[in-house]
Amino acid sequence: MAYEIKRFPHPGTIDADGHVLEPPNLWEDYLEARYRERALRIRVDDEGYEYLEIDGRPSARSNKGSLGLLGAMGEDDKRPSPQRRYADNLPYGSSNAAERVALLDAENLDATLLYPTLGLLWEWELDDAELSLAYVRAYNRWIADFCRGTDERLVPIAQLTLLDPEGSAAELERAVKDGCRGAWVNPFNHRRVIHGDERHDVLFAKCVELDVPLAIHPTFTPHAAAAGIFDWPRRGQPWGEAIWLRALTQQALISFFSLGTLERFPTLRLGVLEVGAGWIGALLDRLDADTASMGARRASASELFRRQCFISSDPDETAAPLIVDHVGAECFVWATDYPHPDHPHTWVDDLSRYVASLAPATRAKVLGDNVRRLYRLSPGAARARRA
Repeated sequence: MAYEIKRFPHPGTIDADGHVLEPPNLWEDYLEARYRERALRIRVDDEGYEYLEIDGRPSARSNKGSLGLLGAMGEDDKRPSPQRRYADNLPYGSSNAAERVALLDAENLDATLLYPTLGLLWEWELDDAELSLAYVRAYNRWIADFCRGTDERLVPIAQLTLLDPEGSAAELERAVKDGCRGAWVNPFNHRRVIHGDERHDVLFAKCVELDVPLAIHPTFTPHAAAAGIFDWPRRGQPWGEAIWLRALTQQALISFFSLGTLERFPTLRLGVLEVGAGWIGALLDRLDADTASMGARRASASELFRRQCFISSDPDETAAPLIVDHVGAECFVWATDYPHPDHPHTWVDDLSRYVASLAPATRAKVLGDNVRRLYRLSPGAARARRA
């Protein structure tokens, strides 16, 4: 089944987490010369299968032939083969800026915030802080160029690494000057330092100084599902990965409450992306209960979340709409994840059902107003387009 383009009925809508399929030569073209031999690149093995090469070594996590499936949203056949090549399987708008803007027009979206695809695959296998920072610099320069001249229809978001908080703070400043409107980090850290730790304060301070949000976005991780507790069988791996990614993100988020990070940086805007949103109400309730039971004289987690945090819903969630107003309508955004194959390609129908039960003011916040406020996007281009 091919991806079916449908038109979303509500104007003013923004996709808070779309993706691009980067050109295979991105890192070879955008890395500084001294790192070019160690570039992230796609190779072909003796059997004709593509594989990802990271710092001169074949990826141990990316299954051979799987790169050609990264844009397989809406396709029934998702089996890797030597004939299925990454560069030959780039869905409409996934790697061409003009096409992506045309897709937004067709689907009645004002804008999309863009995140990588190949860029999600390498961090778990690379613990070299210097090369990691070089990889993200290369991607950030490319995504800024990709989105340039689209009048904020395509919004570049910078990738950073917690392996080097100082270096990431400097890169964030450079990337924001180049057009990026926010940043993201993965949900783990090879140094085993939890996200909200004071050792990352230099990055949080830079986000506050530049007035841009920081989000946690899932990637491949170096951990097995429920590592140290259960050994998930291989046949259960897809669900196992989903469980582990959410657990990692929840731990990272909790650290910002428990370590007082949000109180140290009361204007930091912190996002949680692509791990669903239906669970956030129960988590905040539990954290609030713990705070109350200990008699702590501090803001509750739900108060801090409402003041500073946001979370992305998948369009096909059914529980999330029931808690939006309870948690705080200003805290919710939504995302297509286009063109990745692990999310439904029927987002227009799903999102229409999602927002049907929301009051008009709440619906407007979730669909687009929150993203404009959080990322300081101008409504001018969108108004002109609709006019």
